Amino acid sequence: MCLVSKSKMALPTRLAAKCVAKNISINPVRHTNLVTGWLLEKHRKSKLNKQRVTTDDPLAPLSDQQKEFSVNEYKFVYPDFLPDPVWYRRDTIREKLERRDMLRRRKVLNIPEFYVGSIMSVAVSDAKAPGKHNRFVGICINRGGHGLRHYFTLRNVIDGIGVEVSYDMYNPTLKAIEVLKLEKRLDEELFYLRDAPAEYSTVPFDMDPVPRPLGASVFINTIKVKLGPRPWHCRWERENLKGVQDLGLPQRFYDRAALLEQPWEKYDIMKRYREQIDEDDLQGIYQDFLKQRASISQMKQS
Repeated sequence: MCLVSKSKMALPTRLAAKCVAKNISINPVRHTNLVTGWLLEKHRKSKLNKQRVTTDDPLAPLSDQQKEFSVNEYKFVYPDFLPDPVWYRRDTIREKLERRDMLRRRKVLNIPEFYVGSIMSVAVSDAKAPGKHNRFVGICINRGGHGLRHYFTLRNVIDGIGVEVSYDMYNPTLKAIEVLKLEKRLDEELFYLRDAPAEYSTVPFDMDPVPRPLGASVFINTIKVKLGPRPWHCRWERENLKGVQDLGLPQRFYDRAALLEQPWEKYDIMKRYREQIDEDDLQGIYQDFLKQRASISQMKQS
């Protein structure tokens, strides 16, 4: 039997005939990135939309301090524990097992709090020299990935050459991760440092850690980067960058960027729904995170 979509993505007549002749069932919706209205409504009404991994041991209610931390800081301090916001990539069982493996790894490797813009040093085991490791120091310009696939990228300028190294946060070859200077930047990505002078990306390898007062908020570096002359790696005038000085381009570049803008996206409720994680899911994940962290701590002490 051939399954034909109710939307405009129906299979062609010739292909539908072959499906009927060979008794093949094909769902054409799975071969596209578009999500039709009837499919989204079906997912809303499905029980899988709010599936939970239940246990006999109920989770203890969170205190006011824990609730405040979970809402305001959890998704920023631990972005690697957040699931993929795309609903058809979600798997609650896999996510729970990954969080447990991630916490086990954190008991062996100290992964400190850091953000895009922080200056860090990472030591990695040398596969060709047993017992030795390689150390790299740089500024974090990007973070991405979900779960065990979370990664971050460091950039530094060595001998006038820009060097970028990407690390998988839960790679077993990582020996140490140290934050030399904890700070944030005005932008979520700092790829424009590739087109900036070397002084904005140069970090000495012998830099001493900058102490942070206990309980102090994270410093936000409001520096404005001056980009070098064109050509650039990207048309930065088309990006909404806050940490870059005036680009000094002719007016025609800004006019073209204004034509390509999509200001209506900030009013797109369905777009935000598909790109964000529900607060109830986030609260449940954080409760599970606290419970697993406590159980692993008890296992380590015993």
